[in-house]
Amino acid sequence: MLPIERQQQILSWLDNEGTLRVSEISKRLQVAEMTVYRDLKPLIAQKKVFKTSNGITLSMETHTSSNRCSYCYKDTNSRFSVQLIKKNQQIEQACCPHCGLLRYNDIENEVSQIICRDFLKDTTISAKTAAFLLNAELNLNCCEPQVIVFDSMKQAAKFQQGFGGEIYSFNEAIQAIIAEMNSKACCHKE
Repeated sequence: MLPIERQQQILSWLDNEGTLRVSEISKRLQVAEMTVYRDLKPLIAQKKVFKTSNGITLSMETHTSSNRCSYCYKDTNSRFSVQLIKKNQQIEQACCPHCGLLRYNDIENEVSQIICRDFLKDTTISAKTAAFLLNAELNLNCCEPQVIVFDSMKQAAKFQQGFGGEIYSFNEAIQAIIAEMNSKACCHKE
């Protein structure tokens, strides 16, 4: 297999799986890890992929165009997805409010607007004015600690009566997620 063919195969796997370790790519291609590093070098230079602590992943631009979460690389085709509109007019997608808030925290100075959907009404709202319910007793099958968005504190409080959890404003929710991730394992922490 030619280097260009291996590179195309690597990009295809990353598009389907999000992140791969060099050792896994080496096994699949049946080549030495040094060969994989040589194949990855031009892809990194072209900013098609980048290194992470967990291996190799597609660049943000590639993830955005392929409907992958810019934080955890899960599929973003759900009603829980969050959009981060950057000052340069690029749009990043996050699969859920958990990832959207964490990604916002990472690139705050680049973001002009963060948009999410009200959990009950499914209407588009600004995340900065929303109320966030963390750790409700309702499994949404997404990232932990689980975050549910409401367009008002009143709605969040009513929902909290039935399903528990803690209510936070935008900035408080970011800090609460970070604190919880630091105190116990979250889905993004190894």
